[in-house]
Amino acid sequence: MAIQGPIPIGFDQVFPHGCYIVGEVEQVKDFDASTNGRTVYAKDKTTGELVWQVAVMDADPTVKAGQKTVSVKILSPVQPVPPAPLPGLPFVPVEFDHMTVTAYVGQNTGRLAWSIRARAMRAPRSAAAPAPAKNTAATAAKEVAA
Repeated sequence: MAIQGPIPIGFDQVFPHGCYIVGEVEQVKDFDASTNGRTVYAKDKTTGELVWQVAVMDADPTVKAGQKTVSVKILSPVQPVPPAPLPGLPFVPVEFDHMTVTAYVGQNTGRLAWSIRARAMRAPRSAAAPAPAKNTAATAAKEVAA
C-alpha cells in the first residue's frame, strides 16, 4: 500500500467547527523506557522532538458527548504555550498547524481510532486579531445622512 506513516491533514478537516483547550499541555511519558523512580519522556520516532499533549473539545454539535474530548499530540523541542483566553468564553479556542493523523486499533474497544499530531498550536485566525473599533462618530453621521 502506498500510504505509510502519518497522513497529513488540514485543521478544518479534523475540526470543521473548531476546538477548545480543556486541559493542560503535558509532556508525554515513555512508559516502556521509564523505570521505577526514573521518568523518560517520549520523543517522536521520525523527528526526535519531544512529544506534548493537550486535551481539546471538538465544537462539532453532532459529535456524541463521550467522543467530544480528544488528545492532540504536539511535536516541539519546548513546551507549547496555549493561546491567551478570550474574554467571555469559558474555554480557550485553538487551532493546530501541520497536522497528521495515524490510524490504529484501540486496545480496549477493538475499533478504529486516530492519533492526532501537530507541529504547533495557535489562536484561531478569526480570533487572533480583534476587529478594529468602529468610529462611532462616523457611523452616527452615516446613519443620520441615510
